[in-house]
Amino acid sequence: MNPVEVVRFALRGLTANKLRSALTMLGILIGVGAVILLVAVGQGSSQQIQDNIQRLGANSLTISPSTSGGGGGGRGGGGGGFARLLGGGAAGQQGSGPRTQAKQLTVADAKALADPTSAPSVKSVSPVVTASSQTATYEGASHAIQQFVGTYPSYFEASNKPVVKGTYFYNADVLAARKVVVIGNTVAQDLFGAADPVGKQIVVSGVPFTVVGVLKEAGSSGFQDADDLAIAPLPAVQQSLTGFGQLSQVLVQAKSAAEVDEAQAEVTDILNQRHGITGTASADYRILNQATLQETVSAATGTFTVLLGAVAAISLLVGGIGITNIMLVTVTERTREIGIRKAIGAPRGAILGQFLVEATVLSLVGGLLGVAIAVIGAQFTIAGVKPVLVPASIVLALAVSVAIGLFFGSYPANRAAKLRPIEALRFE
Repeated sequence: MNPVEVVRFALRGLTANKLRSALTMLGILIGVGAVILLVAVGQGSSQQIQDNIQRLGANSLTISPSTSGGGGGGRGGGGGGFARLLGGGAAGQQGSGPRTQAKQLTVADAKALADPTSAPSVKSVSPVVTASSQTATYEGASHAIQQFVGTYPSYFEASNKPVVKGTYFYNADVLAARKVVVIGNTVAQDLFGAADPVGKQIVVSGVPFTVVGVLKEAGSSGFQDADDLAIAPLPAVQQSLTGFGQLSQVLVQAKSAAEVDEAQAEVTDILNQRHGITGTASADYRILNQATLQETVSAATGTFTVLLGAVAAISLLVGGIGITNIMLVTVTERTREIGIRKAIGAPRGAILGQFLVEATVLSLVGGLLGVAIAVIGAQFTIAGVKPVLVPASIVLALAVSVAIGLFFGSYPANRAAKLRPIEALRFE
């Protein structure tokens, strides 16, 4: 019996019970599709997080207040003093004595961090205040801006927020506390539609701001719209919306990605000195290193993706067990046929090959259909995540499905091949 005849007999056996074959393939289809699609979701989630981190810049540090800290004393500067927005400045006067509560992050802290003598690795420092859910109106249109940011011009470069229409605001706007604003794409669409917003005046919580620019579209990140924001000069936002309290954060940009760690060490030394953090005392601020965060997130999401794939692979195992079950039933049903074929001279290898081909075809066709379903499913957003197909997962899942067909089909096939003709002919 040549291989072509073996395959022909195998396909005839499968088509004899179409519904049973289809249900068996369904188990493999679900397994392969689940593995590929869940790995794609994990990869998409990882890429989405990486993109969000990258938007802030790989060579940036984010300093935010911490309520857990508390060290020695000292007086920090207040909200004024804009003489050197991008350059350095003298540190605030240090006090002495114990401190009963954590100090606030202030503009004076930011100016101290911009001192090129104390922090030679730092390129720019941007103090930031944030007012959330500020209602903006323009000629009857209204929109609640998720994030209204007050900062310095250096913030745009440090946070990787380019402008596509109009321009940024400048240092002179900060010094004069001018009420000018750069808005995100979502804000522009909701308030102005197709009209050009540059030069027009919007009213934010009762305060008029003139639009000078529109940010490049960044896209949404999960449940948060990255384009639903507005950025204005720090003192204008403090005067109108937030008051002159502590800063929400300070964004520090290192001169290069290679100097991020040096910049972080310099920032830590300066803030510890200004806030009186000595010995083992807890710092009253936190520093988020974007490069370190990116590495940590990559490792964590990689583990998450592997876990998703492993969970989905269990369904492949279940599909393989289904193949074994169905092939055993098939061998039992066709025992007499096997006996007749062996009695008229069919070799053991032909019988073995036929049932192995049947099991392999079931797993291969099921695997190919699973790949098709996964590719189609990856075109849709799942739980706020756009899946990213991983070619290696497709190849691996398909190869495993074929291997499962061979492995789980070998026992029924071997059992069929070992049947003695006389016993098979007597089987009822």
